[in-house]
Amino acid sequence: MKILVTGSAGHLGEALMRTLRNSSHRGAYAPIGLDVLASPYTDIVGSIADRAFVRDCLRGVDAVLHAATLHKPHVATHPRQAFIDVNLTGTLTLLEEAAAAGVGTFVFTSTTSAFGRALSPPAGEPAAWLTEDVVPVPKNIYGVTKVAAENLCELFHRDSGMPCIVLRTSRFFPEEDDQAAVREARADANNKANEFLYRRVDIEDVVSAHLLAIEKGPSIGFARYIVSATTPFTRADLGDLRHDAPAVVRRHVPEFAAEYARLGWTMFEGIDRVYDNTRARVELGWRPRYDFQSVIERLRASEDILSPLARAIGSKGYHREVFGGVPYPIQ
Repeated sequence: MKILVTGSAGHLGEALMRTLRNSSHRGAYAPIGLDVLASPYTDIVGSIADRAFVRDCLRGVDAVLHAATLHKPHVATHPRQAFIDVNLTGTLTLLEEAAAAGVGTFVFTSTTSAFGRALSPPAGEPAAWLTEDVVPVPKNIYGVTKVAAENLCELFHRDSGMPCIVLRTSRFFPEEDDQAAVREARADANNKANEFLYRRVDIEDVVSAHLLAIEKGPSIGFARYIVSATTPFTRADLGDLRHDAPAVVRRHVPEFAAEYARLGWTMFEGIDRVYDNTRARVELGWRPRYDFQSVIERLRASEDILSPLARAIGSKGYHREVFGGVPYPIQ
């Protein structure tokens, strides 16, 4: 199977290329990495907004994994038009040429950031329970273009019949949090461990979701899926989560308290949203390996909480510039 991976120099793109190149099914997969930047995992350098270039790249391709994008960290450093050019026009060009080339399945990497203002309920309200049925309310140009690109995928499936699967991934980046208050309150590993309860996913699990999307795409047609670590919480926890998250975590993962005390770590006092990955697990057959329970088990065994793949890729950053000790500037 010939697979075109866009954004192959990026974090997810490299993870997809590494996995496809090293797969136990080697020979069954023939991945081609495409990016505007040269890298060890980029086979073809060029822009997804260049139609002639994209048409050439798609010859003989069976599936597209479209991970190329401008991200939230670029909102303050790039003009809005750049987001339109890359995230929207680039996706449109890929979809048009993929449909014309008879590509079997098109997988679009979206983001839970697309939910935008739907993520944070008003003060005093329970935490939000996020499923694919929640209507996004984008709060910046990044969210606007990702939601619009998702809708283009749905349109192309309806009009051309090409299977299109949208994967809304939660946080998997290794960089520190962009909020100074979060960085200053706890160690970075402590923050990331906490996030596995409700808003983080390991890159290895993100890759497996993409490969399942290729496999199941033809039978599904079109669908959106939340790709986030499996939460131990239920809807019944939402009220308590907002003001006493440690008590809720103790109910579900009681062993966390002793391990956190040993490390000098603390749990967030409140959690304002929970991503529910049930639909991806049921319809894609996705089985994420990394969740908060596995984090505690790895800590107790003095192991890294991240997968070998996440550690191999490491931190890439989002800009060539350095911004005075912060991960990236905030608009």
